[in-house]
Order: sequence, then C-alpha cells, then structure tokens
Amino acid sequence: MLFRGAIYLIGFGLSVAGGINIIAYMNLLPMGYSYSYYFLYIGRRPECYLFIAGLILIWFSIYGTNSEE
Repeated sequence: MLFRGAIYLIGFGLSVAGGINIIAYMNLLPMGYSYSYYFLYIGRRPECYLFIAGLILIWFSIYGTNSEE
C-alpha cells in the first residue's frame, strides 16, 4: 500500500510538471503560431512527456494488479 502511494505521488508530481510546461507553451498561440505547430512543438519537447509518464504512473497505482494478495 505504501509503494502504491509513493508511485501515485511521484506520478502526480510528474504530471503536474509536464502539464505546467504544456500550458506555458500555449503562449505560442497568441504570438501567431497555429495549433498544428503548437502540437508538433510540444510533441518534440522532452519535458512535455512528463505529463504522459505521470498519468501512466497514476493509472498503474490505482488500477494495477496487487501483488500483496
């Protein structure tokens, strides 16, 4: 149970860090860039992958199999 809680908190931290970067890069849109360029840009930025990695860790901590049983 403690391991799952730690994985959940790590996943939450990663998803927050990645989500903040994704939101921060939305400043490209008022500068005149298109949505397609925005999505291509954040797809190439490694810090934006933290959001996806965090969501995967959160999903694993909630719905993963329990090896203790």
